[in-house]
Amino acid sequence: MSKTKTWTAETIAVGSELLLGGRLDTNSLFIADRLAACGIELRYKTTVGDDLSDIVAVLKTALRRARVVILTGGLGPTIDDLTREAVAQATGHRLSRRKAALDGMIARLVEWGRTPTTTQFRQAMIPARAEILFNLVGTAPGFSLVWKGTFLAALPGVPREMEPMVRDGVLPQLQAWMRTQKRLSASPMIRRVLHTSGVPESIVDQALVGLVPKGCTIQLGIYASPMEVMVSLTGPAGAEGAVTIEQLLKEAKARLGDIVYGEEDETMESVVGRLLNEQQLTLAVAESCTGGLIGHRLTQVPGASTYVDRVAVTYSNRAKVEMLGVPSGLLERHGAVSADVAAAMARGIRERSGASVGVSVTGIAGPGGATESKPVGLVYVGLDGGPGEAMTKEFRFHGGDRTVIKQRSSQAALDLLRRWLIKKGC
Repeated sequence: MSKTKTWTAETIAVGSELLLGGRLDTNSLFIADRLAACGIELRYKTTVGDDLSDIVAVLKTALRRARVVILTGGLGPTIDDLTREAVAQATGHRLSRRKAALDGMIARLVEWGRTPTTTQFRQAMIPARAEILFNLVGTAPGFSLVWKGTFLAALPGVPREMEPMVRDGVLPQLQAWMRTQKRLSASPMIRRVLHTSGVPESIVDQALVGLVPKGCTIQLGIYASPMEVMVSLTGPAGAEGAVTIEQLLKEAKARLGDIVYGEEDETMESVVGRLLNEQQLTLAVAESCTGGLIGHRLTQVPGASTYVDRVAVTYSNRAKVEMLGVPSGLLERHGAVSADVAAAMARGIRERSGASVGVSVTGIAGPGGATESKPVGLVYVGLDGGPGEAMTKEFRFHGGDRTVIKQRSSQAALDLLRRWLIKKGC
């Protein structure tokens, strides 16, 4: 092992579907956060298809340049699940069926009322000298081993299986091994996150210019996605100096103001839910172009039944008239995608439900349905909290397909509600 090989890591996501657009690799983000807390920097992320020679090649490269290598995927029972064979070839540790791995797999199948097939026995093949990482959610066990000074772990690619195996298996083993490595010390890193909504990445970037002093070990990150711009501050845990992460976080929040809707793992829907609960208010939603997405997001939050009264998907004009009481003349004069109709939808759902506040959304998600005056991405959000507390807002979302426009529309509607709730609660 090279003397310059410090506490760095590489993740290898195995699966041709990751290269063909069928699925995204989100596992590396979860792993990166957990490794950083141990003082290990994720330096490389590799994605490789289901070809044995390719997996062996990228694994050999990773073993040369990283102290920690974590593979995800390719541990299933089918012929294209080749991670086990690749690790065996790259390390020279032959595969053998391990009774503990087989027993764990069979026990899980019994719980589900299933009998293991011959192909599933492949999942119990583990490299020699490797420790088994038990899977308490699925059938495929993982494993870990140390090879020529590098800690290697192989895990299932399904996040709900992988994540507890990292927390309960990989990290305790990794930290125990790190304590035996006297030549290198690791400095745990902490990461604080802010979530913003309603402005582009350039505005966030401009607001935070000069936030981190020159020469400071804290790193500022700004990451844009269809629904938000995320801000991160990352640096050594417990570092003492002229400035700390908490001080910079406080300053960032002051600079960004009310476009910050949450911190760390908070979502827009969880923040809105908390505000509704705190004010003991109920909500009814009327959706058109979002097709129920707002309701789905709200009800993903545990306990949403205390504040979500109902969600109506009123896609057609007839549904808007019959279910919400939107005047047909209003639809004829202004069209379904208009501020007037959004206001009538929000008022109608609130009055018919008796909820504290009604929210509506109507727009053109595309790719068809646009006119010269009403382009794809034109969206109106309405909010009605009773007499004197009604508003609408126009949005024009550019540069996205139908899915992205629906996502951004749902975020805009929830953000409008969030801001109204904050003002109401003052």
